[in-house]
Amino acid sequence: MVYYFCSVISSTSNLYLCTKHSCNAMQKLLTLFFCLIGLQLSAQTTLPSVQEVYKIFQNKCTSCHSGATPAGGLDLVGTGATELLRAQNVATKLVNVNPANAFAASQGYKRIYPGRADRSFLFRKINRGLEPTIGALHANEGSEMPKDFPANALSDLEKEIIRQWILFGAKSTGTLFSKSVVETFYNVGGEKSFPDGPPPGPAPGEGFQIKMGPFFLAPDGEVEYYQKWELTLPEDVEVNGIDFKISPFSHHFLLYNFTGNGANSIPAGLRLNANHNQINLVAAVQEATDLRLPGKTAFKWDNNLVLDLNSHYINYSLTKPYQCEAYVNVYTQPTGTADQEMFAALLVNPQIPIPNSGDLVTHTKSEFELGADSIYIWGLMGHTHKYGRGYKVWKRQPNGQKGDLIYDASCSMGVPGCGSPWYDYQHIPIRYWEPLLPIKWGNGLIHEAQWVNEGPAPVNFGPTSDDEMMVLIAFYTEQPLTVDTEEPKQLEDTQTITVTPNPVNGTATFTLQDNVSSAYEFRLMDMTGQVVLRQSDLQGNIFEIDLTQILPGFYVFEVDGRIGKLLKM
Repeated sequence: MVYYFCSVISSTSNLYLCTKHSCNAMQKLLTLFFCLIGLQLSAQTTLPSVQEVYKIFQNKCTSCHSGATPAGGLDLVGTGATELLRAQNVATKLVNVNPANAFAASQGYKRIYPGRADRSFLFRKINRGLEPTIGALHANEGSEMPKDFPANALSDLEKEIIRQWILFGAKSTGTLFSKSVVETFYNVGGEKSFPDGPPPGPAPGEGFQIKMGPFFLAPDGEVEYYQKWELTLPEDVEVNGIDFKISPFSHHFLLYNFTGNGANSIPAGLRLNANHNQINLVAAVQEATDLRLPGKTAFKWDNNLVLDLNSHYINYSLTKPYQCEAYVNVYTQPTGTADQEMFAALLVNPQIPIPNSGDLVTHTKSEFELGADSIYIWGLMGHTHKYGRGYKVWKRQPNGQKGDLIYDASCSMGVPGCGSPWYDYQHIPIRYWEPLLPIKWGNGLIHEAQWVNEGPAPVNFGPTSDDEMMVLIAFYTEQPLTVDTEEPKQLEDTQTITVTPNPVNGTATFTLQDNVSSAYEFRLMDMTGQVVLRQSDLQGNIFEIDLTQILPGFYVFEVDGRIGKLLKM
């Protein structure tokens, strides 16, 4: 018998020895091939995330944090027969443990606060600018780490691995995130949701900012995460505006709040499963949207309210990883300012089988509560995925039939009756009413969506972009408003650029709605992130671009920092 076998010489070096019993040249080559495959697979072995973090501690932190009297009373070497056991032992000294620093403890920080890098004292000490929203340490927080900086400085990649472990819940078991995607982003390059840095938060005294992420997507990847977010406000507040800052690669962002004990069973950190119980919708958007509520209305939040953030990102690039982030600017006012509380509802039709026949499929659902009082609608927005072809809402008559058509997602601003209806599932409009629209909820509404599935398989209701949805988001009060209010501020007001016509089949006219004094550049990018058209040295507020040679499809354009989307027919 002739055979080779590969044996491990050292578990730490991962060297392999090919031993001969009897052989020929071809067998040697085959054996060498399989030995090399074994070596490669061994080198690619994925370690638990806590162990990856532990390795960084050993390389950069244990010169001070070890021995009988470790700095800050924190030993980062740990005990245990294996590296993993030592890593898990160190985690018990960090996760949800109060810091020795009195000021940090008074702020509610933990050495490691699962899910929250901003409230993790260890990360605050090593941050050194990686997370710009954290800022400089308070004088009472002590010095940055490591103390022998820059000799033992942590690289941005090392700090990111620690941050990712925290954001995914600082668990002691399991591979919580893809280290290889993070390494590619830092060592090779990638795209960012906010390449110019975080958007500014509300001014002091006007509110606060919430950040979700970053998390990293491989090329052509897609993910939807939830994250429990505990507020620690000095007092109860009224929320009169929520400005959602998300990138064009974001599919949607939803904001919920837990009620009762609903948050107690939800783990900290980014998670894939909603596990929703005892929860209310606060707001839902599909693109960057500044929701400024009508005057005399507000959401009412307790100082210790627990929110649930829901972010869905798609990496349209086929070659680069994507750093996903979302920011929520919350604008507040003192309690007692608003006359009416604003509510939000998610009206869902989960029964929407859609065969892949290429035919138009319609599903309709009534929403009402017999005997209920009237509600007063401020805004409506439909939601489907890529096979969607339309979304409409009617008042429901007492006999259950359709009454007045009040919302058409194929028209600008959702107002029915437009001359050239066009449904863009990625930019479904919100329709606002001021004064608010009274609806007898005993009669209710009827909403209807349509799809054409020309894909490879039938689809039904589901969370990914390859599934479909039929969801109506409604903002409303339970009492009427009798005061005049300002028009709600929307994306069109803040984007400061328009394109006509849209959809476009030839030449498009772009209008910048504010003065531009210097030359600027136009870039058109496809949904993979590749620049397909660039034109420089543009001047003035109005210019034309010939798109005749551009292939049909959705595109993102950028002009002097302003971002928009268009459809080429």
